[in-house]
Amino acid sequence: MKSLIVAVIATAGIAFAGAASAQADLAQKNCGSCHALDTKKMGPSFKDIAKKFKGNATAQADLVAKVGSGKGHPAVKASPDDLNNIMKWVLAQ
Repeated sequence: MKSLIVAVIATAGIAFAGAASAQADLAQKNCGSCHALDTKKMGPSFKDIAKKFKGNATAQADLVAKVGSGKGHPAVKASPDDLNNIMKWVLAQ
């Protein structure tokens, strides 16, 4: 039982660290200048993006490609790992 509790706590800590890392990447890449969590700015809110792509199995890869290449979105200079981290967070909203 103790090992189960430790595993749950560790998993929650990892998830929190991943979310914090994604939010730091969002800030560093200035995503907030065009997007907000739940209100439309120049671009759609992160919650609207998540809603639009809900149930789409290729959403994360599609968004990483779009944002990384600059096709339909200003190109974001970030590593594929950083973009994947950001998109995973956005799609979880």
